[in-house]
Amino acid sequence: MSDYSYDLIVIGAGPGGYVSAIRASQVGLNVVVIEKDNPGGVCLNWGCIPSKSLISQAQKFSTLKDLKAMGINIDTSTFNYETVYKKSRLATSRLSRGVEFLLKKNNIELIKGTAKILDRHTVTVDNDKHMTAKNILIATGSRPKVIPGLEFDKVGILSSTEALSLTSLPQSIVIIGAGAIGVEFAYILSSFGVQIHLVEMLNSILPLEDKDVSDILAKAFKKSGVKIYTSTKASISEKTANGYKVTLESGEQSELLETEKILVAVGRTPNSDQLGLEKLGIKTERGFIETGDYYETNIPGIYAIGDVINTPLLAHVASKEGEIVVTHLAGMNPEKRIDPTLIPSAVYTEPQIASFGYTEAKAKEAGIPFTVYTFPYRGAGKAVAIEEPDGLVKLVCHEKTHEILGAHIVGKEATELIHEILLARKGKLLPKDIATMIHAHPTLSEAVMEAARGIEKWAIHG
Repeated sequence: MSDYSYDLIVIGAGPGGYVSAIRASQVGLNVVVIEKDNPGGVCLNWGCIPSKSLISQAQKFSTLKDLKAMGINIDTSTFNYETVYKKSRLATSRLSRGVEFLLKKNNIELIKGTAKILDRHTVTVDNDKHMTAKNILIATGSRPKVIPGLEFDKVGILSSTEALSLTSLPQSIVIIGAGAIGVEFAYILSSFGVQIHLVEMLNSILPLEDKDVSDILAKAFKKSGVKIYTSTKASISEKTANGYKVTLESGEQSELLETEKILVAVGRTPNSDQLGLEKLGIKTERGFIETGDYYETNIPGIYAIGDVINTPLLAHVASKEGEIVVTHLAGMNPEKRIDPTLIPSAVYTEPQIASFGYTEAKAKEAGIPFTVYTFPYRGAGKAVAIEEPDGLVKLVCHEKTHEILGAHIVGKEATELIHEILLARKGKLLPKDIATMIHAHPTLSEAVMEAARGIEKWAIHG
């Protein structure tokens, strides 16, 4: 019989924590989950899920102009954004209850409260209840990053959480940070008629994506009325009766604009500061917990995954990291860590963006000899037929072997299309395997096939 109450204590019930717990139960471990908020974490309650609900409704609202082009006029004078907000909250509450059901179904105890680690085997909840386990998994996630001078007041200066909580729309908003969160909110709010000023300190929006891809999104944004400022710093000059005066600085150029609200979306801070890590001697860097193989910290038996460690802050990354930890604990000899070149990225704007692996710039920086082929969406019959011709599929492959190094898609349903190429990469297939596979016609996936044919120098429609 074990000397501990549990085999594993999981702190946090987000996509890292609850997936880890369920997988632990499946492999025969006795596990408990501690969560101070609703099950599902930030992703399900205040991130991925509610934002995608808003995006879906923004897409539907945007189709009104297409109906008008068909001679159908719809009276939007009764539109109330609060109904949009309520639908997003309904989605989160349903899924949160679903997570709670899954934990119960897998015989996993869920304890509500704030956890603190006392030693390598002991955790306390709300400084009251104590429990022990052979292993501890930290999956506490992250929170919006605060910038000095732009501290959140939850009324005029918003984090992504407050932006998701809006029940009425502002006339205008300055969005500081044009990463995935910033551009998704730019799409949502502009679709409902809000004037958007999108500000990014680096030289392009979505600066981590392929430049050709981010340029297409920038073009679409400008067409829809979003004002984009790159290589620009924003600061508040004055609070006014109706909002703020914001100064935008780019080199020696300066511009002053007025806005009703400000959304700060410049990154996230790991939730590692209230766990008692210092007393335990667990190493951190800038708040991120340092981990080695199997995501184990420098204290044996204590592991960390997800946003609280310095890997891509993505829900699917947290889930996979948790699976690696648990299967390691069960002696199933999994991979030691995720291969970063196999992590898909997805941005849910219109057009959508999806990618994995090397960009051209990163391949060049790494000194890898590479070849590239870009196939335009308008070369695929389906894209033209559904009036979605703006986009591209780009493959980055090794110059000699044609091994797939990376893929980048911008266009309709890009976030779904990326996985065919990712599976080929993971399975060590080559572009010729995609190129010679029959793809149904007409489909958007034919653009993937044509890009693969292009690498092999025999694209039919390119």
